Amino acid sequence: MLQSLLSIFANTILPIFAVAAVGFWLARSVKVDARMVSRISFSVLAPCLVFNSLVTAQVSAAEFGRMALFAVCVMLSAGLLAWLAGTALRLDRETGSAFIAVAMFANAGNYGLPLVLFAFGQEAMSRATIYFVMQLILLYSLGIVIVSSSRSGLREALLSTLRLPHLYAIIAALAFLLLKVPVPTLVLRPVGLLSNAALPMMILLLGMQLERAAMPERPALVGLATAGRLVVMPALALGLSAVMGLTGIDRQAAVIEASMPAAVMMTVLAVEYQSAPAFVNAVVFVSTLLSPLTLTFLIALLQS
Repeated sequence: MLQSLLSIFANTILPIFAVAAVGFWLARSVKVDARMVSRISFSVLAPCLVFNSLVTAQVSAAEFGRMALFAVCVMLSAGLLAWLAGTALRLDRETGSAFIAVAMFANAGNYGLPLVLFAFGQEAMSRATIYFVMQLILLYSLGIVIVSSSRSGLREALLSTLRLPHLYAIIAALAFLLLKVPVPTLVLRPVGLLSNAALPMMILLLGMQLERAAMPERPALVGLATAGRLVVMPALALGLSAVMGLTGIDRQAAVIEASMPAAVMMTVLAVEYQSAPAFVNAVVFVSTLLSPLTLTFLIALLQS
């Protein structure tokens, strides 16, 4: 058992942290601009990854629908549980909003997609891509409403959703799939090249963003939020996957994506909307560093 766990850690998680460490070094020593890397990844590489994964994968309409529904259900359930916990703890509005947001949104892209690929293969990553896109849509709509303290949050959320390049990538992919029209080679090859660059860039970006983390100011609350992401969320995901009938690679991709540490993108939104940014940064940093402990066991469970 121990040998199996060490093998999973060495072959699936350690390579990601090795590349992230390079990103950390680039940000710390070479002073590479993480914002520019983020823009390239977000605006070009990740949408190409989404499109390429969907048009080249064997994903049925039913599988797509179940994965999308699972993603929405698991995030809304996490938000409800976090709201109940925050109410019981009598958190102020700013901290309570941040507590709900870090519970709902996982690092399903930079960390989750390569982890699913290494642990379960290309077809599983195609399913994980669906979860990733659904999370982005909720993050840039409902997520902005949650972290925004002004009434303009809803309008800004709708505009942010319409500006998501990933949304148009998935619409284009679904159009090709539903019409059963092959993607022209002139389109597929450059998109494929950019898609291949997406995961390495996303992992490098993960390390760059972790470089900006600081020591937590509220360690007890940070510990509670981290436990929610790394312990409660896997249990919730396993339960929901059973209820919704997810099996095989669908279940593997869905559960791993839902069980990832807090989303790095939340640090950007927390700063922009002044929603307890120090707390959010700490949860992202601590949950990411501790995630190998829980994810190694979870991958072993899902592979068995």
